[in-house]
Amino acid sequence: MDTPRNALFEALLREYGYTHRSLAAEVNRVSEGIYGRPGAATDRDVRRWVSGAVRWPTGRYLLPLTQMFDRPPEAMGFVPRGRSSRLPAPPAPARPGQEEPVKRREFLTASTAVTLSLVLRLEETPVRGRLTMADIDRITATIGRLDAHFTAIGGGALLTVATAYISRLRDAVDGCTYGPRVEERLHSAISGLYSSAGWAAHDSGDGTAARLHHAAALQSAILAQDPGAQARAWSNLSLQARAEGRHREALSITRAALNSRKARQDPRISALLHFRLAIGHARLGDRRATARALLAAESAYDRFDTAAPAPAWLRFLDAAEIAGLAAIAHQATGQLPDAEIATSEALRLLGPSMHRNRAYYGVQLAELQLAQGDTTRARATAAVVDTVAVSSPRIADRLATVHRLLATA
Repeated sequence: MDTPRNALFEALLREYGYTHRSLAAEVNRVSEGIYGRPGAATDRDVRRWVSGAVRWPTGRYLLPLTQMFDRPPEAMGFVPRGRSSRLPAPPAPARPGQEEPVKRREFLTASTAVTLSLVLRLEETPVRGRLTMADIDRITATIGRLDAHFTAIGGGALLTVATAYISRLRDAVDGCTYGPRVEERLHSAISGLYSSAGWAAHDSGDGTAARLHHAAALQSAILAQDPGAQARAWSNLSLQARAEGRHREALSITRAALNSRKARQDPRISALLHFRLAIGHARLGDRRATARALLAAESAYDRFDTAAPAPAWLRFLDAAEIAGLAAIAHQATGQLPDAEIATSEALRLLGPSMHRNRAYYGVQLAELQLAQGDTTRARATAAVVDTVAVSSPRIADRLATVHRLLATA
């Protein structure tokens, strides 16, 4: 009897843009993050998973697959066979205070960038000839997948990829021919890519590059006449100003963005901007204004149309992120117990693939516990923060600071 083909898994490969070879490379990379050494999957292994010849991959590859696609094995079409077909638990994280050698971190970042470039097939975007709407759709989908990788693992490894793709798209602007509608969509895509690059630079601790990318995102959004892209750029500029300690400027930028028609019409954008406003007021010590902005943000969140898909760049704004943003505002106003409760809620609600946000809010929880003098719980929290699968120097530095403070507590 013929073995049934794994159509579910095959469809996932198409949806995420993987070839057999690029999927094997990504499985090996994720496996290294989990087990400390790279996997040995090949395109032949992937063909056997797709064809159904292997109904339940070995745990060495199954655990990375569940993280990459954010779903259990059965939802990928794999069929368990008795007690031996159980998803293995990941190995215990390194002991507190243990840090990866710098060379290893650099290697992982470089290998991730190379793998992502291959997976996303950036070189397939034309830089000569005529661009069509179909080309723009592919470009937009590629940027959406890049955003998804950022959400999962952080921006450290993505900055090189994003800036390289920006260069390629700018070559397409100058080297291709296209009509007015394609031109607007192309500038809109470039705006989104600049925003992604700005976030990646921010995650890497490069504030100067982040500010330049966010400003370029706004310029491209204006050229595209895209209100959504403009709102995104304004939101990011507000966050960057706050990160640099320019809190009044951040408030002014956020207020300007909230006055846009797009923010009034789209509750997702409105919620994000009101949270930015709440954190800005909190940084300036205005508790009443903070409470008003938080109430407005939660009201906008209640109006989300859950039946309609969110834009790729706003998919991170879920219940977990809502709790996390509220925690940041509470922390800034000195309401540390409320901030701790909200941070714990964010961690509880996070999906299994959100490695970056889990590390981010894990560090935040340890910081809050340490600030309240609870070194025992802070030590336990910091001990389980896993940054192995995360490429974010900013988060790693904050975790190292927590460990240093705990060592002297």
